[in-house]
Amino acid sequence: MFLEKYDPLKNQMVQILDQDGNHKEDLLPKEMTDDVVKDLYEQMVFYRMCDKRMLKMQRTGRMGTFAPLEGQEAAQIGSEFAMKKTDWMVPAFRELAAMCAHGVPVETFFLFWRGNEIGSKYPKDVKVLPSSIPVGSQMLHAVGISLASKLRKEKDITVTYFGDGATSEGDFHEAMNFAGVFKTPTVFICQNNQYAISVPRSKQTASETIAQKAIAYGFPGVLVDGNDLFAMFAVTKEAAERARKGGGPTLIEAYTYRLADHTTADDSTKYRTQEEVDGWRKRDPLLRLQKYLFKKGAWTEKYEAALQENLLKKVDEITEKVEATADQTVDSMFDYLFAEPTQELLEQKAYLKKMLELENKK
Repeated sequence: MFLEKYDPLKNQMVQILDQDGNHKEDLLPKEMTDDVVKDLYEQMVFYRMCDKRMLKMQRTGRMGTFAPLEGQEAAQIGSEFAMKKTDWMVPAFRELAAMCAHGVPVETFFLFWRGNEIGSKYPKDVKVLPSSIPVGSQMLHAVGISLASKLRKEKDITVTYFGDGATSEGDFHEAMNFAGVFKTPTVFICQNNQYAISVPRSKQTASETIAQKAIAYGFPGVLVDGNDLFAMFAVTKEAAERARKGGGPTLIEAYTYRLADHTTADDSTKYRTQEEVDGWRKRDPLLRLQKYLFKKGAWTEKYEAALQENLLKKVDEITEKVEATADQTVDSMFDYLFAEPTQELLEQKAYLKKMLELENKK
């Protein structure tokens, strides 16, 4: 329905829930019962709290440089909720909410950004690839995984996330072209947060929308309000069902905004105004859901206070567990790849240990 009805060439955007908490009843997915919406809202609040905790840890030297999530929770939670746990997720580097909702333990995510290799070791049943730092490269991996699913005649799909800046990379076009030619069961989700680090969307491409780029590769593209949980779920669900039936890939442009800096090493005041940020804060996906739930009689200030208190305890417990995890030693690089290390690796490990001992004696 959405893929056919909304034309990206005409800048038509799918929106079910507006910034005032009003929704279109005829478009509201049947899955979005009050209990489900409340649960998804609580997930979004939790992951924002995790994001804020990571920021505090980074500012106090307890976390490495990372890319904050704030503002993009609906784009990630809405789309992930449309996936099956057997589907593959291939993230970029800002997908805290999507990755953890799909099964990556939050403490594992924290460890990754603390520089601990344990942070790249996920439970065996979790179908998520590790965060990809090189911009755009993960899309090729996603297409390869989805092609494998197709060749094996499996019904699993692959969802890959990337930002608007990644669409300027050659990997984006290679992945889109390959997916289109071979009709792979891939769902491309571009979180258009308006900036490629400091470069605004208007200076990245002359296209009216990013979604319309899919047309050149022979498959649908659709523009979605990325701060609308309902729209993100509905469109991703349709794209996923299409892929499972052999219909091929879909490009979803989640029109959203990065409320925080690009990374903790960035200063966004150098290239955007506070007025612009304040304008987008009024469209905050969490605030939007609050208003919706309030109108349904499912949100009160008392409920919010209790939620914040309970989730804070959970975040505190995660933080304590992460900081109690021992840092890896230099020679641990030889241990985690093979179940049984080769003789060559054992020799290299012994040599490194000897060199470190000599260095420490100086």
